[in-house]
Amino acid sequence: MRFLLFLITLLFIGNLNAQQPAQKNFGQVNPNATEAELIRVAANVSPSVQQLRWQKLEMTAFFHFGVNTFTDREWGEGTEDPKVFNPSDLDARQWVKACKEGGLKQVILTAKHHDGFCLWPTKYTEHSVKNSLWKGGKGDVVREVADACHELGVGFGVYLSPWDRNNPSYGDSPKYNEIFVNELTELLSNYGKVDEVWFDGACGEGPNGKKQIYDWDACYKCIRTLAPDALIAIVGPDIRWVGTESGYGRESEWSVLPINSTDQKKITEASQSNVNIIPAIDYQKDDLGSRQKIKDATGLIWYPAETDVSIRPGWFYHSKQDNEVKSPGKLLDIYFSSVGYNSVLLLNIPPDRRGLLHGNDVKAIKGLKKLLDKMYSINYASDANISSDGTGTKGIIDNQMKTFWTTKGEKETGTITINLPKPQTIDVLCLQENISIGQRIEKFKLEYRDGEIWKEAGKGTTVGYKRLVRFHPVTAKDFRLFIEGSRLNPTISELGLYKSPVEIIK
Repeated sequence: MRFLLFLITLLFIGNLNAQQPAQKNFGQVNPNATEAELIRVAANVSPSVQQLRWQKLEMTAFFHFGVNTFTDREWGEGTEDPKVFNPSDLDARQWVKACKEGGLKQVILTAKHHDGFCLWPTKYTEHSVKNSLWKGGKGDVVREVADACHELGVGFGVYLSPWDRNNPSYGDSPKYNEIFVNELTELLSNYGKVDEVWFDGACGEGPNGKKQIYDWDACYKCIRTLAPDALIAIVGPDIRWVGTESGYGRESEWSVLPINSTDQKKITEASQSNVNIIPAIDYQKDDLGSRQKIKDATGLIWYPAETDVSIRPGWFYHSKQDNEVKSPGKLLDIYFSSVGYNSVLLLNIPPDRRGLLHGNDVKAIKGLKKLLDKMYSINYASDANISSDGTGTKGIIDNQMKTFWTTKGEKETGTITINLPKPQTIDVLCLQENISIGQRIEKFKLEYRDGEIWKEAGKGTTVGYKRLVRFHPVTAKDFRLFIEGSRLNPTISELGLYKSPVEIIK
């Protein structure tokens, strides 16, 4: 599938030993701010409670399922007979259980794709499951997935395509917008807690030859009213697209991005619950939030990246791709380059025509979980003698984000030394910042001692919620981490030294 995201409307501190400030996911920049003042604002922008919860999920799942599953297509025309939708053994609990066992903590269902076919018995179109052969037209896929998620303790989200190739009102903007918000209202009112609403930017001409103009403000108001804890993704103010559907994000991933708007009042009032701001940014650029990119900003906002990829070549199920499922090793490589690059991985796992996740897909995600469990089972830093030139050093190995190392005074650089009880072979460094305060680290490197010589093992730029750095295996007893640049005082909430369980597939 292609989401046509190219067509998205382009849209304390000093010394951190003081009490932590309240979360603030936006910051206003004064027109005549100095660089130091700008950086102070940037360093203090932090995620909302909902954004922080989402970031901690690390891995989530997409379920692309609908008439395309039965027509063997990626994009439907909207002219499909609803009777073609007829899964023989649909078991949404199997989908959600497999994801949970594979370490994915939230799922998003394509409740309606571009073909306009709705997986719930909506009142607003006949192109839905109510006119399918499945369960005699009495079925509701959204209900079954939502119930499975709530039963198993997995987050539940919905994808609702704004482009509708079936609805005759599409292109008549006011009329279709009313229908679209009504569909959204049904999804947010009848299925329990919704954790994420996913919109893409796909937009085409309606039957009247006119291009639809979406009323996003009405959509956002609907979500904030009916599901105030739900995050709005991609064409939304809470979560952005990373810029690729390959599963590979950017190595320097800033969650704090510039707002280049002259509307100071809007920036001042912006919050998670009222004004919705989407930075006008080219998401395919390598650099979105460096000092150079934010220097002319009138405001800054916490806008984290989601990295989407399918476990198969296609987004919907095709039997000919049963032997093209990504291996656990490939998925681990993607994990390193998504979750390990300060992003959340959204992995598509499409149900088949039976209404089940195929065995090859389930085997792959469970295989990924085994590899991750094996890698994370031993943090060689956990029993090391750790010292530093800062404070809170013990906090970096206690698995608690709110306890963290930082520098003294107003130092923006620092050193942490890790002395292991005995030499170990290491090839992965894991760093996490306390992003509830903000994202700050701009540059770091890890060294190991080889005899009397210190050599570089790995290095990086941004950290954010999680940064994983892979390097050629080194066997050593002594390591040291240098924070070489930061926006105000850096923080490290967790540090890990690991051995990868497999040779990573490039």
